[in-house]
Amino acid sequence: MAAESATPLTGLHAQLLDQIGLAVCGGDLASGVILSIDDLIERYGVSRSVVREALRVLASMGLVESRRKVGTLILAASEWNVYDPQVIRWRLASVGRLGQLRSITELRGAVEPAAAFLAAERATPERASDIVGTAAKLWAAAQGDDEEEFLRLDIEFHRLVLASSDNEMFLKLHELIAEVLTGRHQHGLMPHHPHEDAMRLHADVAQAIQRRDGERARAAMHQIMEQALDEMKSLWARAGDEGAL
Repeated sequence: MAAESATPLTGLHAQLLDQIGLAVCGGDLASGVILSIDDLIERYGVSRSVVREALRVLASMGLVESRRKVGTLILAASEWNVYDPQVIRWRLASVGRLGQLRSITELRGAVEPAAAFLAAERATPERASDIVGTAAKLWAAAQGDDEEEFLRLDIEFHRLVLASSDNEMFLKLHELIAEVLTGRHQHGLMPHHPHEDAMRLHADVAQAIQRRDGERARAAMHQIMEQALDEMKSLWARAGDEGAL
């Protein structure tokens, strides 16, 4: 996985970064377009140093490339660091959000069941108890109307499972998973009330990890991933967007 971009920008730098990043990921600035610093200064009303810093960060993400005596070239999506959380955020905010959700959910389907299996073998008793406790809190939050708390616990549950796999490559994916879970909430691609089956499956994963039953943990996590994809397909179909899948 490629390295993440530099330290997040703030103020005018962050605003300009967001504007250009959204324009690139949303297709308003298409691949092959050449940007000039002077044009960006005029368009966005910011200083040359602000533009240069924003372009530097975008280049670190693979969205643009500086060409000597030409300008800054918008790169094709195949060149982007699609693992960068900011790139994921921009893609989720664009017309391409369905494809982004699908690709990350498919990645989760490949990784998280394996992480659950390893967690059942490697989790310390304390970590296994944390997973069980978080699953219980998640179930309780699902009965209420605090969507922010439910989201926080859902992200934490999956982070704990990845961490308990004792595989640093798996753990690094937790930021991507947090972005896609957050994006599903923000863009209305979650059921208003979580299904009881989904909560039961989270509890099954937790209990299997605590009992060191790797196969059961993997199977339950696989069902969670399948259900997540089915939920999104259903919501897209109702919105008339299924063809975008």
